[in-house]
Amino acid sequence: MDLGVRWKLHGDGRTPAPGAVVRPDERLSWPRTAGLGAQHVVAMFGASFVAPVLMGLDPNLAIMMSGVSTMIFLLATRGRVPSYLGCSLSFVGVAAVIRAQGGTSATVTGAVLVVGAVLFLIGLAVQKFGARIIHAAMPPVVTGAVVMLIGFNLAPVTASTYWPQDQWTALLVMLFTGLAVVCLRGFWSRIAIFLGLVFGYVLSWVLDRIFGKIHSVDGSGKVTDHWRLDFSAVGQADWVGLPSFHGPTFQWSAILVALPVVIALVAENAGHVKAVGEMTGEKLDDRLGTAISADGIGSVLSTAVGGPPNTTYSENIGVMAATRVYSTAAYWAAACFALLFGLCPKFGAVVAAIPGGVLGGITVILYGMIGLLGAQIWTNARVDLRNPLNLVPAAAGIIIGVGGVSLDFTDNFSLGGIALGTIVVITGYHALRAFAPPHLKDQKPLLDEGTSTYGESAHTDAGERSAGS
Repeated sequence: MDLGVRWKLHGDGRTPAPGAVVRPDERLSWPRTAGLGAQHVVAMFGASFVAPVLMGLDPNLAIMMSGVSTMIFLLATRGRVPSYLGCSLSFVGVAAVIRAQGGTSATVTGAVLVVGAVLFLIGLAVQKFGARIIHAAMPPVVTGAVVMLIGFNLAPVTASTYWPQDQWTALLVMLFTGLAVVCLRGFWSRIAIFLGLVFGYVLSWVLDRIFGKIHSVDGSGKVTDHWRLDFSAVGQADWVGLPSFHGPTFQWSAILVALPVVIALVAENAGHVKAVGEMTGEKLDDRLGTAISADGIGSVLSTAVGGPPNTTYSENIGVMAATRVYSTAAYWAAACFALLFGLCPKFGAVVAAIPGGVLGGITVILYGMIGLLGAQIWTNARVDLRNPLNLVPAAAGIIIGVGGVSLDFTDNFSLGGIALGTIVVITGYHALRAFAPPHLKDQKPLLDEGTSTYGESAHTDAGERSAGS
């Protein structure tokens, strides 16, 4: 059985010829492949480490399980889809809502485990029936609206939790990160979040040396005098050791909050597979169902031991576009590096020490970008918001999701926020469509038998990134 773990040496193994690309089944010399793998780890570092910290989970376990999930993904797709799986930011809002309802880390991972299992089943269905079933249940207007409300639902978390811890640091980190995203080119623009974190660390250390302790709310919400950057836990952490594991617990209220993220994950995977296919020049339509299932299995395995869910990372698509090296050997190297980082508790302690003000500046941009991905889905699919069939359910669902509107069924059970907003978008769209006149129902599909109508700009964007690198 071909598992995609054999690679032909590309040319002399040093540098691709002008205009040439290193295909998924090829590799450069092993030292260069290892270097590219390290570059992929750095590319996903910012978001993949910020996400578990924001979710209240162990960053060491997160990086370790991202490596395991990447290996599972590469084996499942037989090495045809070069991708790195890192902690999904789509679940940050879910974790915040579950914790606000009194949930623990075990409750969070239990709810997300169910989402991973559902994603796995959706992947099996896509393999059997084709991608048209995705469009039937989740047309672009629905997918975009759900992604948007998931992202914008996080705004209060930044405003009430992170930004007040150090507003001036948050402001400067936001400005620096924004400049890095816009002004830098190629690989450096892809690690803008990581650069923002480094800038925030240095800035917090300098402010502590100049002004001393800050009087503001700390991570627990209490107003105290505290250091912006506290490395006390780093000194106590071991250099080598296992991360903290825990088992999941399952609560229906938490599961219902988490389930809408399935829609965002399906959209992410569909766009990712399409973009990789465009860049590598291979038709990967037949790999979509497998990719979705592999993503689901990786998330189930990670959350079963207390880690966060994982999904394909667009940051790493940028690295491939910049280097024109699509070798899956580089991703195997990246996964191995991730496993090694996961076995270093001191490394995880450094990540966990990210100052609250730094997270405030980072999340202002990060959460907004998540929300606006929904608008990008609408744009790519040419969703007509002048059509009331699209406008009404999307508008109602987004306001409910962002505003935290709730429906109380009993003293112990209610639906609100992300869960209720998603239900309104999906059921509202399909119910209105059943009664709408024919001229309102003509809408271009998100996906055809493969993925040829999703992310039409993927090839163009990849070319622009490559040219700009």
